[in-house]
Amino acid sequence: MSETVTMAAVQTGAIGPGRLVLVVGPSGAGKDTLLRLARAACIEDHDIVFPRRVVTRESSADEDNVAVSPDEFRRALERGDFAVHWEAHGHCYALPRNLNDDIRSGRAVVANVSRTVIGALRKAYANVVVVAITAPPDVLAQRLAARARHSDGNITERLTRSVEDASAQADVTILNAGSAEYHGHQLLRVIKNQSWHE
Repeated sequence: MSETVTMAAVQTGAIGPGRLVLVVGPSGAGKDTLLRLARAACIEDHDIVFPRRVVTRESSADEDNVAVSPDEFRRALERGDFAVHWEAHGHCYALPRNLNDDIRSGRAVVANVSRTVIGALRKAYANVVVVAITAPPDVLAQRLAARARHSDGNITERLTRSVEDASAQADVTILNAGSAEYHGHQLLRVIKNQSWHE
């Protein structure tokens, strides 16, 4: 399963001063659940933005993606509509280019991305914080089996997949094996640039 990344052309110098909070982690770690809780807690805070990913598969109850066909994705890519895009598990993913305006305006932008794009994003943006959300292997397996999403592909392959890239090291790791509300609060504190430990 190949993963590739291409950055849209950016102006000279890293984009800032706002923060780009990248949420990464294996399938089944609960990233979407914690992001949904954090987004709900930030609903009145206009300085925190959660851009919707563009994905070449249907959205699910757990995700708030913009679903497009592969042809629509390709056309948007050719128009320069994306800040970053990548491929994973047979699908194409992207973040909209207008997140750059939010970053330049000093807002915090929070996005679920592939670990393979972290190195490029650290170079393109001045203030990047990487949050790894993970869970024990047995918990990951249970969650993936319960989700039973056909587009997830082979569960065993997804559990054993790793990305060995030194630039992909997380700044914060959340072991999401307890209460979703508790771990969602941890993520929220990172997003708000507060200490994430209770």
